[in-house]
Amino acid sequence: MADSAAAEFLGPVPEPVFEGEVVAAAHGLQQLGQVMDGALLIVIFATSGALEALATARTADSVRGLLDLAPATATRVDADGGEESVAVEELTVGDTILVRPGECVGADGRVLDGASDVDQATITGEPLPVAKAKGDEVFTGALNGTGALRIKVERDASDTVIARIVRMVEEASETKAPTQLFIEKVEQRYSLGMVAATLAVFLLPLAFGAALTGSLLRAMTFMIVASPCAVVLATMPPLLSAIANSGRHGVLVKSAVVMERLGEVDAVALDKTGTLTEGTPRVTDVRPLAGAGLKEDELLTLAAAAEHPSEHPLAWAVVDAARERGLDLPVAEDFGSTPGIGVTATVDGRKIAVGSPARLLHGAEDPRSAWAAVVAGELEDGGRTAVLVTVDGTPAGLLGIADRLRGDAATTVSALTTLTGTAPLLLTGDNPRAAARLAAEVGIEDVRAGLLPQHKVGAVKELEGAGRKVMVVGDGVNDAPALAAAHTGVAMGRAGSDLALETADAVIVRDELATVPAVISLSRRARKLVVQNLVIAGVFIAGLVVWDLAGSLPLPLGVAGHEGSTVIVGLNGLRLLREAAWRRAAE
Repeated sequence: MADSAAAEFLGPVPEPVFEGEVVAAAHGLQQLGQVMDGALLIVIFATSGALEALATARTADSVRGLLDLAPATATRVDADGGEESVAVEELTVGDTILVRPGECVGADGRVLDGASDVDQATITGEPLPVAKAKGDEVFTGALNGTGALRIKVERDASDTVIARIVRMVEEASETKAPTQLFIEKVEQRYSLGMVAATLAVFLLPLAFGAALTGSLLRAMTFMIVASPCAVVLATMPPLLSAIANSGRHGVLVKSAVVMERLGEVDAVALDKTGTLTEGTPRVTDVRPLAGAGLKEDELLTLAAAAEHPSEHPLAWAVVDAARERGLDLPVAEDFGSTPGIGVTATVDGRKIAVGSPARLLHGAEDPRSAWAAVVAGELEDGGRTAVLVTVDGTPAGLLGIADRLRGDAATTVSALTTLTGTAPLLLTGDNPRAAARLAAEVGIEDVRAGLLPQHKVGAVKELEGAGRKVMVVGDGVNDAPALAAAHTGVAMGRAGSDLALETADAVIVRDELATVPAVISLSRRARKLVVQNLVIAGVFIAGLVVWDLAGSLPLPLGVAGHEGSTVIVGLNGLRLLREAAWRRAAE
């Protein structure tokens, strides 16, 4: 299924082809003795075609990987309770499926029975598994936790969230205007014009009785001095130098076209989980309750000991926090886990429960339970996940857990605001409270939370409709459609999904967010050098052409002038290879 869907999405991999004018220009150059220039023209276009074919093939692989997120089969339950394994394509709206612990959800639907924690980060980008119970919506490809779920199918296989992501990436790729370097557009026409002008320089004097040798020599000199070599080199060395310098500092820019486009960005949209944050839950608060008789380390020790046998990401966060403090964890006995509620265990003879405050406090009316509910509300209002710890059935304290902000997030947001003239906006599938808390920390005011992939694409199109050139920075499958739709897409490389990495125009290999404004600044410096080089090349070409047509330019001097201008613009462009160029861009 994955192979056929990828083939349908991408179509056949194109073979490298040459445009008619390119072949004609190369042939004309050959006939006039400029074999190397003609060969260079062919090599440039052959390389471009080969790279395009390679990029398409690699994108096909990433789409196959995306489609593999959806399981091939699902367990369908009939009216009598009988079970059968069927291909997900055979499921219809109204069917009931059973998803056992550790399995991927096979269809978009709603929970009929059961409770579990479901990891749906691939769809929404939420950093933590979400508790699911009767009536809650679930998505294809989400990973079920420790509980069993009976789910009523609400969408056909062709209309699941995963299938829609594939279609959105396809639509964005098709509607995104194909671009090429500005100089490539000029150079293709310039080459043809140069051939025509050379023929005119040769034939017109002959028509008026000039000598063949003199006309041929003047035409050959004209062809050499008017050759676009310096014009082509005016663009490529600065851009390629910027690409090489960026690569040394952990930013993979996929082409010279992308490097040129980076400098045009005037609006930035940032994902939250895995982009502004590390994507890993951490304990941020340890809050013992008054009267419980526990200090912070004691409360964390009991919670970590009880959570140690668990495989839940929140449990890992609690255990990691205890280890970071150097706490010794006693052995837990009689461990038990209840999906959607939490864990229980006996630690040092005391019955410890760690889990959801709403579930553990349900029906309790004593003062300490009431105070625990107040503290839990404070933590959740601050964008944290509240975890209650009870000792022998009595609330003892709470833990606050949140995704940790990257250390360079605030400075990056400030730098992007300065570069683009407007503050970035935050696009996230996470809940509004967590998004608002993080946005306030880094200085973002425009926050759009609870978004599915299509909503992120809509936000990008809204900005582009207002005339903005938008850069999207993200890392997940759910970010891929927006990365494809944006003027420029940048993926976080360390934990980025395959589809995001292939769809993006550039990849932050070491997840150093501060390199994003640096590479934008470097691109703008490269564009300035391109303009300088074009002026230099234009002055040389115009001067030598006028000399040849109005006077008598010696062929060796014409060659020296042509090659000299090529060397000058090439060396000027290589300035961006220096370490100082990156430091200035980063500042």
